[in-house]
Amino acid sequence: MNVTAARINGKVTVGCPSPSSFVIYHLGSDVEWKTFQFHFHDFANLSTTKGYFVASPEFTCNRHQWELCVFPGGANEAAEGQVSVYLRHLSEKSITTRYGIKIIDKFGKTTRTITTRKKEEFGAKSAMGLADYISRSVILDESQNILDSNGTLTFAVAIEEEPTTAFVPKNPLLKIMKGLCNDEATADVCFEVSAAQETDDDNGGTKRIKTTTPFYAHRLILDHCAPMLAAICGSNDSGGKVSVPVNDVKADVFRHLLPYVYGESIPKEDLKKYARDIIDAADKYSIVNLKLEAEAVYVQSVDICLDNVMDNLLYADSRNCALLKETVMNFLAHNHSEASAHISFTDCPGHLMKDLLVAFGRNSKKDANGANADELTTLSVSELRRRLHERGLEVDGSREAMIESIKSNA
Repeated sequence: MNVTAARINGKVTVGCPSPSSFVIYHLGSDVEWKTFQFHFHDFANLSTTKGYFVASPEFTCNRHQWELCVFPGGANEAAEGQVSVYLRHLSEKSITTRYGIKIIDKFGKTTRTITTRKKEEFGAKSAMGLADYISRSVILDESQNILDSNGTLTFAVAIEEEPTTAFVPKNPLLKIMKGLCNDEATADVCFEVSAAQETDDDNGGTKRIKTTTPFYAHRLILDHCAPMLAAICGSNDSGGKVSVPVNDVKADVFRHLLPYVYGESIPKEDLKKYARDIIDAADKYSIVNLKLEAEAVYVQSVDICLDNVMDNLLYADSRNCALLKETVMNFLAHNHSEASAHISFTDCPGHLMKDLLVAFGRNSKKDANGANADELTTLSVSELRRRLHERGLEVDGSREAMIESIKSNA
């Protein structure tokens, strides 16, 4: 309803609700209420013209503005002789909440309580309440003890409070760590990543030139986060910056590898683009998590087929990529007829036959039982890694090494 067109003056003061004045609004231990009390003075002499109301002072709850509107002669839609009461929302943004309104008599007792069991949505400049809240004659009846000795009518209003969560910035350590990566001013290590490029010479031919890209790091961070990188830095008794040549990793790959050591994430598209190069570098320098991330992205993106299955198998074996090896073995197990007819296994190391038998075993148990048996020998690589991680054990290794580690630390 529209409560803005018939505002009239009346003396309304703010009171202090007692702790017991809002118990009736309690809907559970997890519901908190903010209560307000208003005294409408000289109620009997307020205008009884329908549609005219007296408003309380504005008050704030949940960062929204409110007022209580009382119609001594009733709202336009009220029955004759009824007093109407509405809680009016004054803010522009909407809010969904519960509320309650009641009268407090001159002895501090409550009467005519209305509450909302479910949350109501208050739009901008909207109001909710009751047109037929209480009979005016009941309020004026002295035997009801509703008005105090000065003729004042007292209302209590309660609005459910939203939980307030104080803003606390995130721990800045990760941001600080990321900021230290490649910081020449504080670094004590400089990796000089070199590569040979072909360029035109003055005689119309080509020549190879060496280009070097510097990357700055901190020995303390490398010691804890990338020990193998720290190891190639050697000792430094002078206290100055150590220059370390790196000739076996591309600059574009090292540009991702070093920030990862400092806590930076690598975009999935870059992991996909440089997957094998990142796996090679992470495996060489034992940055295990990065290797596993790149391996997982590679497995998701590569389409294993008869043309590339052996290349991927031999690569997985050379880099100890258990997840990729499992994926290849599963492909071979599912396509064993085609594989035996079109693929030469001459160059396949003999020790890979056990992985292939495991893949056949896992698939046969799926066919027979609809699920894998919970045996270490037939668990997936991801499940083996999960169990190792939960025990705080090393997660990089062959299937056999992972199974043995779990057994040894059972």
